[in-house]
Amino acid sequence: MSIEGEPDFGARRLVLVHGRDTARAMVEPEQKRLVDIAAEVMGDDVGRIGITYTGFCLTGLPHKRLPDEHPWEKKGHRVTLLIEPGRMKIGRGPAKLHGVPYGARARMILLYLQTQAVRTGSREVELGRSMRDWLGRMGLSWGGETGKALREQATRIAACSLKFFWEGENSDGWTKGGFVRSGLRFHLADSNEERQQGLWQESVLLDEVFYEALQKHPVPLREAALRELSDRSTSLDLYIWLAYRLHTLKARTPVRWAALREQFGSNYAKISAFKRDFIKALGPAVAAYPEARVELAEEGVVLFPSQPPVTRRLVPVGGELTAVGRRTGAR
Repeated sequence: MSIEGEPDFGARRLVLVHGRDTARAMVEPEQKRLVDIAAEVMGDDVGRIGITYTGFCLTGLPHKRLPDEHPWEKKGHRVTLLIEPGRMKIGRGPAKLHGVPYGARARMILLYLQTQAVRTGSREVELGRSMRDWLGRMGLSWGGETGKALREQATRIAACSLKFFWEGENSDGWTKGGFVRSGLRFHLADSNEERQQGLWQESVLLDEVFYEALQKHPVPLREAALRELSDRSTSLDLYIWLAYRLHTLKARTPVRWAALREQFGSNYAKISAFKRDFIKALGPAVAAYPEARVELAEEGVVLFPSQPPVTRRLVPVGGELTAVGRRTGAR
């Protein structure tokens, strides 16, 4: 069924049949970016992997900045995420209240921390060369305005407290905790050169409750997909949600607009505005997940059982998690 503003979910098939250049010439201008995303993900031969915790597949950070004193509460399927701002002392000044982390930059920092913790099997995550290399692969510079934004989000992550509330008697949710126990701070230097060289030189110690939950419930993601969505926080959330949800389905599953708005757009007063922005964000998410089987319908989104984005064995290679073995490809 055709929906107004519907993205071309067939972009990935066009790339497979015709190649990237021809596929770009066959679609409308607004769909060319979807072709590029699909081509980059399907053309990735390295197979590096990112990791996230199950809870972040069902909930997420805010997309825009909140007033610094405001907490964030996000309800997903059988789970609620609560993040409260915290105070932290930086330099010689007094402790300052730092608001809740938000946006794509905060999500990318968290993805790095989670991936490295699973890769190394340790709560302590280095912030030196490995983080600079990872951010570089994600198209994020640690200098200039991007570096400033990354440092701000890292500070917010370090200062805040985190709680996941899972429904059910046998849940392993948290009653308290944070993202990190210590670290995730940055050297202060006088010159620009010193600042550039001094970034990311400390290690982070993840909160033990967060780390234990992550070890029990990791969700593998394609690094190539994360790179293509690194500046699109809503599309990134949708990709992570689909990566977790689709391969667990047993049959065709419709999800109504009201439920989607509750999880991904509770700040929208009008369902029509949410639908417009959701559909726009869904296109890149599906393009970055070639195995995903998703359809739009008048009543919402229809999900179909699909292969997960990572179906191969994960091993540490050259300091990164890499998928090896049989490659499944797009269908």
